[in-house]
Amino acid sequence: MTPRVSSLCRLWAMRKPRAAVGSGHRKQAASQEGRKKRALGSSQAKPSDPDGRAGKIPECPEVSAGLARQPEEVVLQASISPYHLFRDTAEVTAFRGKLLSWYDREKRDLPWRRRAEDEVDLDRRAYAVWVSEVMLQQTQVATVINYYTRWMQKWPTLQDLASASLEEVNQLWAGLGYYSRGRRLREGAQKVVEELGGHMPRTAETLQRLLPGVGRYTAGAIASIAFGQATGVVDGNVVRVLCRVRAIGADPGNTVISQQLWSLAQQLVDPARPGDFNQAAMELGATLCTPQRPHCTQCPVQSLCRAHQRVEREQLSASRSLLGSPDVEECAPTTGQCQLCLPTTEPWDRTLGVANFPRKASRRPPREECSATCVLEQPRALGGARILLVQRPKSGLLAGLWEFPSVTLEPSEKNQYEALLQELQSWAGPLPAAHLRHLGEVVHIFSHIKLTYQVYGLTLEGQSPVTTTPPGARWLTREEFHTAAVSTAMKKVFRVYEGQQPGTCKGSKRSQVSIPSGRKKTSRGQQVLDSFFQPLVSTDAPINSVAE
Repeated sequence: MTPRVSSLCRLWAMRKPRAAVGSGHRKQAASQEGRKKRALGSSQAKPSDPDGRAGKIPECPEVSAGLARQPEEVVLQASISPYHLFRDTAEVTAFRGKLLSWYDREKRDLPWRRRAEDEVDLDRRAYAVWVSEVMLQQTQVATVINYYTRWMQKWPTLQDLASASLEEVNQLWAGLGYYSRGRRLREGAQKVVEELGGHMPRTAETLQRLLPGVGRYTAGAIASIAFGQATGVVDGNVVRVLCRVRAIGADPGNTVISQQLWSLAQQLVDPARPGDFNQAAMELGATLCTPQRPHCTQCPVQSLCRAHQRVEREQLSASRSLLGSPDVEECAPTTGQCQLCLPTTEPWDRTLGVANFPRKASRRPPREECSATCVLEQPRALGGARILLVQRPKSGLLAGLWEFPSVTLEPSEKNQYEALLQELQSWAGPLPAAHLRHLGEVVHIFSHIKLTYQVYGLTLEGQSPVTTTPPGARWLTREEFHTAAVSTAMKKVFRVYEGQQPGTCKGSKRSQVSIPSGRKKTSRGQQVLDSFFQPLVSTDAPINSVAE
């Protein structure tokens, strides 16, 4: 098969990712006038299909006499230029060699990499990779290292995790965000132990099909790193690398563009070192080919990078030393707008350089919600001061975590005081309503919700200690609170409460809080304290702060 035909076949497969495979499809192809059916050559790189069925792609019907195409395929070929593809084996081989040589020299020493390299038991190795990949989703490496180390110390095997309680998992995961990840890890470990004989599935397809919470990327990462399967992976870092190397400016969130990126990743993955190659691609995106201010001079594949070539051409054109030169390759589709180029509505910005790629996906703003929450404390409880926590439902946002008693509010709701007091009494019995004080507010941004907490405090002074609580509630000491399975948002709420107690001056410039006005004139010390609590937009870590 010629290189031109191979490229057309890959494009055809990308356009129709769900086409039937086998005799049914061949009968359909044969029924269309002027078309012949032929199997794909075994030497062609095979892109992964959208369902993760490794090793199979839709058949590409070649035709004689000028490579005639159906109208839909003609439009597709005309709208994607070969400029964005790797068109020969030499270029692919060069990319692999340069990237892996750099990775061998420069890779970071990370605990999950050491485990994967040193562990000879395949199931333990796959488990170690699985935990790391799940933790690293939407979370910075620096944040994950400590969580990963503690997790593997507590549950070094699948069997250990399978026997853990959900409460233990949530407690260790607290603060890492996207809490369903920890729950699904535990569920997956239980399935492996109880239904799969303690053995991890060995391929990307079976990993994705059998394990809860394991998607296409995670399955590919486990299969390539732990089992040596030659399957490509695409995460945010790889998207950035591929879009720049091949000057793909179209929205990577688009289904067709996403499938093309997966096809490129599958074409590039080194069959001799698939795990190292995939980690190298991610490492390049994380350390050099960064979203802002990429380090192009240190990039091992700079000579193969279309985006860098574009920057050089623009710079030389600006100095009129290369104006109109035919020696610089660029995208030139025969007709129409190339589907992979920057959209005409977002032309090349010289000030951005290679950061023109990839195009930033448009995101919906998080929906806004309001809640009233109260820190209820017994300062003279037996064994020391205690605060009341209640458990969230087993499903939904922050499922199974503990929080201060709260009620959901409409933004303009005027009866939040009464609604919150009623909620408190349902957990702790009759309470002195006059002691309920509004302390301020906390704004916390989850992945899809901007939640404003109206923070209240109520201290049970001079009352008999509450010694019994209904199911789903518990009284904890302050020390126990800080190690409990509570969200980052609740820790912010508690900092507001602590800052308003006599004799304390605890707070955080990072807490998104405001203190209500209209109180009696405050002391100089209180004014200093209040300066810590200005209404701010979320300032947590750039990625992990919204990951709950």
